[in-house]
Amino acid sequence: MVRQREKATLGGGCFWCLEAAFLELRGVTDVVPGYAGGHVPDPTYEQVCTGTTGHAEVVQITFDPSIISYRDLLEVFFALHDPTTPDRQGNDVGPQYRSIILYHDEQQRQMAEAVIRELEASGVYDAPIVTEVVPLKAFYPAEPYHHRYYQRHPWQPYCRVVIAPKLIKLRQQFADRLAASDR
Repeated sequence: MVRQREKATLGGGCFWCLEAAFLELRGVTDVVPGYAGGHVPDPTYEQVCTGTTGHAEVVQITFDPSIISYRDLLEVFFALHDPTTPDRQGNDVGPQYRSIILYHDEQQRQMAEAVIRELEASGVYDAPIVTEVVPLKAFYPAEPYHHRYYQRHPWQPYCRVVIAPKLIKLRQQFADRLAASDR
């Protein structure tokens, strides 16, 4: 029996961070870094870094909804980045680092908006959530050297200083959702 797979497309800062985190979750079968939300077809990393393409750095997550739900993915997403800072995550500044959910269908849109409403009502953040919730029009995979970046370069300063702490937080806060094996 072939299990059903769904996709989620999320952006919350550098795609290396989100890719490394989502790869650790049980039920996630693939994570591809890329670009979405803009107006330039088939952009390059260099173009996206100019901040003029309209694209954000995103990850496209393939997951098995019988193991992990879209809501679970959103909970991890919001825990791992600051959705209150427009066009930035820490020292990464520019519209390509904005918080964005690119929904694939109406159910995803409704769930994303519901989770945002719940987070805002909870008062967990001191500022309003600025995460964009927009339909996915196109997803462009990033260049191959971006794929599995953290797994291939864990010793790089950015990986050690920015990504590793996010993974520690993920492992502590979402231990019940982690996959048992490495990918």
